Amino acid sequence: MTSTPASASEEAKPIVALLRAAGCVFAEEEAALLRAEAPTGPDLDTLVARRVAGEPLEYIVGWADFGGRRLSVTSGVFVPRHRSEFLAMRALDCARASADPVVLDLCCGAGAAAVTLAAALDRVTVHAADIDPAAVACSRRNLAEYAWHPEACHTWLGDLYAPLPTSLRGRVDVLVTNAPYVPTDEIALMPTEARLYEAPAALDSGEDGLALQRRVATDAPSWLSPGGSLVIETSARQAERTRDLLAAVGLLARIERSEEWDATVVIGIRQL
Repeated sequence: MTSTPASASEEAKPIVALLRAAGCVFAEEEAALLRAEAPTGPDLDTLVARRVAGEPLEYIVGWADFGGRRLSVTSGVFVPRHRSEFLAMRALDCARASADPVVLDLCCGAGAAAVTLAAALDRVTVHAADIDPAAVACSRRNLAEYAWHPEACHTWLGDLYAPLPTSLRGRVDVLVTNAPYVPTDEIALMPTEARLYEAPAALDSGEDGLALQRRVATDAPSWLSPGGSLVIETSARQAERTRDLLAAVGLLARIERSEEWDATVVIGIRQL
């Protein structure tokens, strides 16, 4: 690792101070990213002001790091969290059980899970769907950038399963989703950058936080192949209820937890 020139460090100090005062935990790293976008002058001042006001860094620089890849993220699109790398890795483990897996990423956002599998597997067909046109556009760009075979990747705009081709029914080996799971009453407690800048539909999932998960689970068995897996992110607090949703539709469900990522997923298997 090369050291930062002293002059650059001195120039960054006022920016770091502003970011730290605004509550940015990783002020030094954020200052470096902002200066990489606009090293000096009014443009840099504008970027810093946007971040100090609470706008997500990812929207300002135009990308989010996920699994070491820079995923395109535009304003309003759900910013992939690092904890969701656990979701993506567990989905990847499930996909590796099939020779030519068919993967469906529902509520795909920027396509973090879809990209992880499309970049890791040489033989895979990936479908990604979201209700937000901006998210679908980001997912399409990211799959084109990172997939082994972009021509085997398909993005769909619409509500959950609605836009998918009927020919996909019963053929999905891995259905992965980070559907919203925040209860409506808890949206007001979220950090400013999520609450004010991300699309409400990417966060709010009804009174108990399970409205979207419930809809995903209800129709999942008809889309999964025999032995196929539904891999769904949830919170530690909601995990048992998420597992019960999957069990209620006939899936063999289990909870998996990662302390490293501070993440929880539930995996449901369609029995043969």
